[in-house]
Amino acid sequence: MSLLSEGALAPTFSAKSTSGEIISLSDFAGKKNVVLYFYPEDDTSGCTIEACAFRDDSEKYSDTNTVILGVSLDDVNSHKRFTEKFNLNFPLLADTDRKICNDYGVDINGHHPKRVTYLIGKDGIIKKIFSTVNVRVHSPELLEAIKAI
Repeated sequence: MSLLSEGALAPTFSAKSTSGEIISLSDFAGKKNVVLYFYPEDDTSGCTIEACAFRDDSEKYSDTNTVILGVSLDDVNSHKRFTEKFNLNFPLLADTDRKICNDYGVDINGHHPKRVTYLIGKDGIIKKIFSTVNVRVHSPELLEAIKAI
């Protein structure tokens, strides 16, 4: 499986979110940039560092007209526990059927997606792909990439 390419149209998706609502990429078309980040598992060390950095920088993302959507293979109940434990302020999507991971070319090791982030513009085009992610600096590097689009 290989990742998509920068400049390509982002595949559409719809998935159940932390709140139980269905969130689709089309919800943001023409309105907001989307940070679609894939992570291995709720409530693990690296995933917690990454999610909490996004939480702490949420106002900066809001100021750049950007939403954050986290994707893992965990179910909605797991996402709810993770969200409540760390007071996350953005939706996590349950990709229990692996469809989003497959559509975006994200490798899965057992039950854990590889850590990959897609920055999708308001026009639905993939602006930047982060295939190597250092969770400690990822949020600031994403914010810089958003400024460049």
